[in-house]
Amino acid sequence: MTTPGKLLGSGRTADVYAIDAAWVLRRDREGFGDAAAEAAVMTYVRRHGYPAPRVRPAGSRADLVLERLSGPTLLAALVDGRVGAAEAGALLAGLLRRLHALPGRDAADPGARVLHLDLHPDNVMLTPDGPRVIDWSNAEDGRPDLDWGMSAVILAQVAVGPTGLAGPARALLAALLADPSPLTGEGLAEALRRRAGNPTMSARETESLVEAGELVRSVAQLA
Repeated sequence: MTTPGKLLGSGRTADVYAIDAAWVLRRDREGFGDAAAEAAVMTYVRRHGYPAPRVRPAGSRADLVLERLSGPTLLAALVDGRVGAAEAGALLAGLLRRLHALPGRDAADPGARVLHLDLHPDNVMLTPDGPRVIDWSNAEDGRPDLDWGMSAVILAQVAVGPTGLAGPARALLAALLADPSPLTGEGLAEALRRRAGNPTMSARETESLVEAGELVRSVAQLA
């Protein structure tokens, strides 16, 4: 098992520790994750040119050793005014399209692609070498419209919420879905179902899903 150093940050289910100048350790404290499966999907997308961090074995189901990245998250850059909402939304859309353009891992299902299923501004690092997508713990193979639905619902929940990020999140959502996106009614419905079953969400976040879904349908012009 890798010995952690200084605590660098904490999320809803995991903590990140320094190892050295090149690597960090992310340790799952809730028992939700599978580090080996996450490392496998990250290695796969990196092999096909997608901007995910490098990984290496950590010797534990709860631990993942990751390339140490420098730079702010897209969320921090948005809050600080270094990136506008329209630019951030277009960046997320581009990262989703780029991911779904990779060859799928399931030869038995030619329509399936690797899905991130948690792609939002706090999971994109703006490094000197370009954006890197982090936190692949929810990744699986499936239909791209679900991935678009998950990102849209996450943004919409912020957009209908009480924080100062509501306005930027609404503009970001509009930019995400402007191209137009491959989002479908089925993808949105499944995303809402999965978000409703997410054990890390608060009661207020769960209650916001009805309004969030209506906002996404309106922005995406879904029936």
